[in-house]
Amino acid sequence: MKKIALFAALFLAASFAFYACDKEITENLTTLNQLTPANQDLNAKNWKPVVLLTPDEVALAAPTAANSAEYTQEVADTKNAVNNATAAQKEAIAYWSAGSVLRWNEILRELVAKHNLAPAPNADNTYSFPDANNPFNYPTFPFANPPYSARAYAYAAVAQYDALVAAWHYKNLYNRASAYNTDASIAALVPKNALPGYPNEDAVAAGAAFVILRNLFPGDTTFINEKVAEAANYKKWAGAAVSSDISAGLTLGKAVANKVLNRAKADKMRFAIGSATIWDSLTQSAVIRGETPWISLDSPKRPPMLPLFGQVRPWLFAATDIAVVRPAAPPSTKSAEFQAQLADVKRQCDPNDREKMRIVHYWADGTGTYTPPGHWNYFAAELVYKAQQSEVRAARTFALLGMSLMDAGITCWDTKYFYMVPRPTQVDPDIKTLTGVPNFPAYTSGHSTFSWAAATILAHIFPADAANLSKQAEEASISRVYGGIHYPMDCDAGKFSGQKIGGFAVTRAQTDGAE
Repeated sequence: MKKIALFAALFLAASFAFYACDKEITENLTTLNQLTPANQDLNAKNWKPVVLLTPDEVALAAPTAANSAEYTQEVADTKNAVNNATAAQKEAIAYWSAGSVLRWNEILRELVAKHNLAPAPNADNTYSFPDANNPFNYPTFPFANPPYSARAYAYAAVAQYDALVAAWHYKNLYNRASAYNTDASIAALVPKNALPGYPNEDAVAAGAAFVILRNLFPGDTTFINEKVAEAANYKKWAGAAVSSDISAGLTLGKAVANKVLNRAKADKMRFAIGSATIWDSLTQSAVIRGETPWISLDSPKRPPMLPLFGQVRPWLFAATDIAVVRPAAPPSTKSAEFQAQLADVKRQCDPNDREKMRIVHYWADGTGTYTPPGHWNYFAAELVYKAQQSEVRAARTFALLGMSLMDAGITCWDTKYFYMVPRPTQVDPDIKTLTGVPNFPAYTSGHSTFSWAAATILAHIFPADAANLSKQAEEASISRVYGGIHYPMDCDAGKFSGQKIGGFAVTRAQTDGAE
């Protein structure tokens, strides 16, 4: 896999093209400026973690004294590393110094895009499911569909956020200076700051990524290990960290991430596929209500995508409160109101309208892409970079966004299979979709739910961009009507749920100590 060649174009513009609808791809990622936050957020030691009960829940031993012979030798080794940095090491410095948290999010988006491929049917017209225990067998694990990706973005971000809050606690506690502040003769290759060096924050983020990404994408372990080694060590090559800063960071990041991973193992994701009996019961429930149930329009018919994802444990509200965020029932498929919705789809789905087609394809986010949740992580990355957020604050932004997106997916999938509303093309075959037909029910729209949850929390974090974030959410939502995939009611209901979930994230943001 090439070094994160995917989806980086917007970072390279002199001014951010956040509102442009053009997904160019570039392989030149070293042109980003190095991260120079005005505020290193030293008070992050007091921020509220998500999974950890307190920032010091995971113990970290004290470093050797700054006046010890051992530390003096470590500083000398770092100075020597800077003076003898190889071309490859300098390339890694240029890459990672734009922000480790930012880069890990970019790497995760690439992994999602690589694995966002639905399995093909078997010779007998059945389908096999990816197996985490045999990730290289066909179909390879995982199938990084929107629910899976939303969960991946959430766990990776929460692990890094909690680990970095813990790191800031120990930086303040031990207050051992960075290598370049210990020896002023070190010609550092990264901007200097007063942040204590122990533990090294880049190694902390790398340790967290090591645990979470290897579990989410076990077939990519070699690639992930290579990136972890780069991310953890580049600050030594650049003159900012000594070996004990790095080893402590990796240890802390892995330990915190393992606690986050324990939550993932118990969140019911492993049951989300369901079974043939459950799939049939969902269909029969709609029939009993007198409705036309959704069916797969794939040929051969494909099992429904993760029909029990709605039962996965959310972050921002109690699982028992799912009805609070679930929108009201849609009109009956036998009603005049439903027929009016169908007619509206036919009216708005116009392949001859070039502007509508631009919107449809920009927001398609189908197979081979980083999915709708990844699209909003991409926007967040732009905003994080533009704001030059510290590593710990960037991790907080991605964690709040990730939790919002995962909970949006849970709520949306709960609603989809609760009501089992058929897609427009199932009801009226004369409607031709412009991006394919997703293999799950229509009501509500995932694009709308994801987008409004994301736009709500990002608008809180970046208020100057609130109007444009709302504009993007509106466009993402209506794109599915233009594409013949959703009814307008799906988008309206998704907005209702998404804004509620985003509001829960805002409440958490207002009480986590970072504002």
